[in-house]
Amino acid sequence: MSAVGDRLTDTLYGLGWSTVKKLPEPVAAGLGRRIADTAWKRRGKGVLRLEANLARVVPDASPERLAELSKAGMRSYMRYWMESFRLPAWSAERVGDSVAIKDVHYLTEGLAAGRGVVLALPHLANWDLAGVWVTRSLGVPFTTVAERLKPETLYDRFVAYRESLGMEVLPHTGGAAFGTLARRLRAGGLVCLVADRDLSASGVEVEFFGEKARMPGGPAMLAQQTGALLLPVALWYDDTPVMKGRVHPPVDVPPAGTRGERTAVMTQALADAFATGIADHPEDWHMLQRLWLADLDPAKGPEA
Repeated sequence: MSAVGDRLTDTLYGLGWSTVKKLPEPVAAGLGRRIADTAWKRRGKGVLRLEANLARVVPDASPERLAELSKAGMRSYMRYWMESFRLPAWSAERVGDSVAIKDVHYLTEGLAAGRGVVLALPHLANWDLAGVWVTRSLGVPFTTVAERLKPETLYDRFVAYRESLGMEVLPHTGGAAFGTLARRLRAGGLVCLVADRDLSASGVEVEFFGEKARMPGGPAMLAQQTGALLLPVALWYDDTPVMKGRVHPPVDVPPAGTRGERTAVMTQALADAFATGIADHPEDWHMLQRLWLADLDPAKGPEA
């Protein structure tokens, strides 16, 4: 992206955070749907990629069904943005009324036992809202990692935004994040990681909806090295204003094998849990980028 394009992107996001949160809620929701429908009708690169990804998730879907899913997917994606722009203005009560997650006992019992916990999520529904719910409704601070965005000012906006919501945010690049996450977990803390897309091009190969993909090995390695619980999470929207979710049972560390072998087994278990949530709620999977190895251009890496 050019410097002018970078500045424009940063300006547009800045307007979103400053303006959308001031709109009446029905107006903001309607605006999000109109933006989503306009983007969907234009059939841009992101929409086409979303449909190609959904074709793997719902392999028997007709072209008409895929179009319906991608349209619903863009509306879900814009709901994520409209909610996220408004989250800083939401009260703790409002956050609590907007989220309902099953089987949270896996998380609370793990923390109560003094074990660190790694929550691993795919790009389903609104992971930022889930994070605010954890900090405000459960009263549990946590550490996460953010992808370095361009321009740098946009990355800074995201970090400031998430820190204002009670999260400790570490940069994805730089190498120090893993050590900091491990220290937080050894102290009995919580780490939350979006983990269905590898950003390093050196992730763990998994079978995902019948094809090879790569996912980050960090969640599994952190659990092995620190003794923390590794818990997959699924989130989804329905026809209500309340986002739903489920915490899956822990992914156990295999009793035998090399570190790499154990990491591979655990990351595949994460992928399987993610696939369950995505298959149940494909329209809420906001994957507008290439994911499967068959789609990746080695010359361009995972961002292609």
